[in-house]
Amino acid sequence: MTNTDTQAPAPRPPGKRGEYLVVLQFLLMAVFIATPVWPESAQAAFPAGATPLGWTVLVLCWSAALLLGGLGSHHIREYLTPLPYPVDHSRLVTTGVYALVRHPLYASQLLAALGWAVFSTSLSHLLLLLVALGFFSFKASKEERWLTEKHPEYADYAKKVKKFIPWIY
Repeated sequence: MTNTDTQAPAPRPPGKRGEYLVVLQFLLMAVFIATPVWPESAQAAFPAGATPLGWTVLVLCWSAALLLGGLGSHHIREYLTPLPYPVDHSRLVTTGVYALVRHPLYASQLLAALGWAVFSTSLSHLLLLLVALGFFSFKASKEERWLTEKHPEYADYAKKVKKFIPWIY
């Protein structure tokens, strides 16, 4: 979907396109990976969540995360950037996986983290997942303001399509 009548906002100088959000995102991912499973006693009977349910949740979440992230990246491949600020030549994409959620790349990371938290029965990772949900909600809101500046029709799209979880949130 394109709005060719809309003038693109002036390009932002380095440091004003959400670079700090990208750094925070990578720090959050590093903390998530480095954090030990807590409580350790939850894994005594089944180390590393090696229960049939744990494995099922892990495989389902990680498969869905790969699919969501892969499709999301594919649909915006020409406009994909690590920064939340849209590239100058971007067009609003509302089809494919973007018809289900507005931020499939963020949702895929949250799904992968959920899979690990359940698999490892880790309260520490569940807490970090909640922090990540807050962080991605903040980052998405910032990105959506910029997208609305560039593509005024984004506001109508956001009213119809949920942020991370289809039909829910």
